[in-house]
Amino acid sequence: MKNIGFLSFGHWSEGRGSHTRTAADTLHQSIDLAVAAEEIGVDGAYFRVHHFARQLASPFPLLAAIGAKTSRIEIGTGVIDMRYENPLYMAEDAGAADLISGGRLQLGISRGSPEQVVDGYRYFGYEPAAGQTDADLARAHTADFLTVLGGDGFAAPNPQPMFPNPPGLLRVEPHSPGLRERIWWGSGTRATAEWTAQQGMNLMSSTLLTEDTGVPFHQLQAEQIHQFREEWAKHDWGFEPRVSVSRSIFALVDDRDRAYFGFRGDDRDQVGYIDGGIARFGKSYAAEPDQLVEQLREDEAIAAADTLLLTVPNQLGVDYNVHVLESLLTHVAPALGWR
Repeated sequence: MKNIGFLSFGHWSEGRGSHTRTAADTLHQSIDLAVAAEEIGVDGAYFRVHHFARQLASPFPLLAAIGAKTSRIEIGTGVIDMRYENPLYMAEDAGAADLISGGRLQLGISRGSPEQVVDGYRYFGYEPAAGQTDADLARAHTADFLTVLGGDGFAAPNPQPMFPNPPGLLRVEPHSPGLRERIWWGSGTRATAEWTAQQGMNLMSSTLLTEDTGVPFHQLQAEQIHQFREEWAKHDWGFEPRVSVSRSIFALVDDRDRAYFGFRGDDRDQVGYIDGGIARFGKSYAAEPDQLVEQLREDEAIAAADTLLLTVPNQLGVDYNVHVLESLLTHVAPALGWR
């Protein structure tokens, strides 16, 4: 068995064929897709976060709305860029969204990806400390966020408050017990995967690895997962970790599928440069169901992960994306033992 969710980047544009022409279209259709995905048996609805772009950015209103309209499906992010976040305010938003959903929030966080603007986090009021990098800034915000999610009081109460206080130091409210165990770090390297285990976070292995050892992407990602689990075993975090990988996978079962994805040229790993360093990108899968099953059997990282997030082409509309997900659940997942 494997948890299967979708991951939407939440694009909108006025381009030809786009079903999401405005931000409102994308937000409403994201809710509709999550509701429909739950109905057909999908396990998770996850959303990417990008600032200064025509994509989903502020996740908590969306996650709370989905939580209120669904009852079973996990809701989450992949990933929130922690360079931009106020850890205490984020803990309030996350706690509220988690309580609305009944404890179904799965938050993927990280240092983030290449941005639309230069040092965009500075416009949000955040600067790395002297001698630190933006990655250090993200990790510092993360440390504060994880501490606050623990639920311990830390703020001295006003001796003459407007409303009565509980005894002792005060914590950020609302507090959602258990949310601390449902935080994931988006890792792009083996070293960062080990660091993730040291912080007691679940692993969300990125579709972009910022290192290249010459082996295929899925093998490098599987090695990252193995090192994460080895490091986790050295600590006593009190819960079993989860690991997710993301893939673009399309079963070609009708003429629409073949027209959209039958002639894609990204069916092999790609190596490029991001932020001045080498990076390896995972390939996409698009084939007839029987061929797809055989191809996916060879993906070592999917086999090693307990959660698979299927990236969806959100601009093609809710109905088509439900079809994409249902095709995977019906024609592929059972043959691979995922269902």
